[in-house]
Amino acid sequence: MRSTYLFTSESVSEGHPDKVADQISDAIVDLFLSKDPEARVACETLTTTQLVVLAGEIRGEGIMDTAGNWAPGVPEEIERTVRETVKRIGYEQDGFHWESFRFENNLHPQSAHIAQGVDASGNKDEGAGDQGIMFGYAANDTPDLMPATLDYSHKILQRMAADRHAGTAPFLEPDAKSQVTLRYEGSKAIAATAIVVSTQHAMGYDKGEQEAELKAYVKSVVADVIPAELLGDETEYHINPTGSFEIGGPDGDAGLTGRKIIVDTYGGAAPHGGGAFSGKDPTKVDRSAAYITRYLAKNIVAAGLAQRCTIQLAYAIGVSKPLSLYVDTHGTGTVGDDKIEEAIGRIEKLGGLTPRAIRTHLQLNKPIYARTAAYGHFGRQAEGDFFPWERTDLVDDLKAALAA
Repeated sequence: MRSTYLFTSESVSEGHPDKVADQISDAIVDLFLSKDPEARVACETLTTTQLVVLAGEIRGEGIMDTAGNWAPGVPEEIERTVRETVKRIGYEQDGFHWESFRFENNLHPQSAHIAQGVDASGNKDEGAGDQGIMFGYAANDTPDLMPATLDYSHKILQRMAADRHAGTAPFLEPDAKSQVTLRYEGSKAIAATAIVVSTQHAMGYDKGEQEAELKAYVKSVVADVIPAELLGDETEYHINPTGSFEIGGPDGDAGLTGRKIIVDTYGGAAPHGGGAFSGKDPTKVDRSAAYITRYLAKNIVAAGLAQRCTIQLAYAIGVSKPLSLYVDTHGTGTVGDDKIEEAIGRIEKLGGLTPRAIRTHLQLNKPIYARTAAYGHFGRQAEGDFFPWERTDLVDDLKAALAA
């Protein structure tokens, strides 16, 4: 590891057009899982000026039959869910308003050829919903074992959104981005060298006293989020560096599901397999295997077996057993990486990391996904409880398996 270096991560707010799309897609996943825990969902969303479009493949009891006929009332529920999601985010602008945007629903039945490979039948176990590679990561940078640059980037925007919703920062509009650069010595952050925050704002907050008020507010949020010892003369602030940011959200830039996968995961501190999470039910290993690899990596670090850990899993569509498991503790491990791999394979409750075993162990067939779709899928709590993949309840099992 280099002795001194700079590292940067970015985040985007719940009002960013791509995140609007992610939240809509995951709200649809939750709607369908609430009707059928075994529902198959692949929902993509497009957002642009006064328009939301859904597309994708679905299947589920009480939702749609294989001929493409909707169950009574479901299309209306879908539209209501979409509009309520946009309303919750806070869009009531001429260019994008929850009540008046045009809505298109192009969801259709899941391909029978995909279904035959994924579904369990006879002696065949449920297979992976697609081929692919998935990565998980954990590091002891923060109490939640996440990269500090991403953790701070998320929390700046979460705080701003909370103030906007509470009415204590009425000049803020929903669309925003943040970016944090830290200077490291070894694995320890010693200084914040650059903070970038671009936020959509009310009219007039791009000049004079109102601009100064907005910038002072952003700096106060940064000071609340980032430890004081990291901020100082070396810290450079870039707040709305382009000037005006009145036109934003889907009216300013089109949004699509799955375009912020690095924001969703580890801020560039770890590899990414390439698959997005939002809009997919948990039979899709793009989602469920990424969650189990985070769970494994976090428990390895929490167990004191490493300071940093990256895990990779690989799958083939229709095949239940993973093709490979790879553990890398980046030279920080207290035991060999191969020993950790072997220990994971000996933990019975993980069920060999098949798609069905992952869903069962992490209890993924529940409508929990809309809460994941902004401010990252990892390293945070939802309504007071960790997401299942954020638990550290595997620590004792890992230690026992290593001792066996």
